[in-house]
Amino acid sequence: MQKITTFIESVKIELGKVTWPTRKETIATTGVVVMIVFLISIYLGACDIVLSKLMRLILG
Repeated sequence: MQKITTFIESVKIELGKVTWPTRKETIATTGVVVMIVFLISIYLGACDIVLSKLMRLILG
């Protein structure tokens, strides 16, 4: 039980050292992630359509 208590105390100390992002930074990085996911999904969707049409052309 002493090891668990020591571990939890160490975790609390380390979490106190963390530099947490501000709300503005979090919103900005979330926006970037959403845009990248959106662009990649459009690209992959276009690739899927092109490859599907190519396979239909090849296979008849």
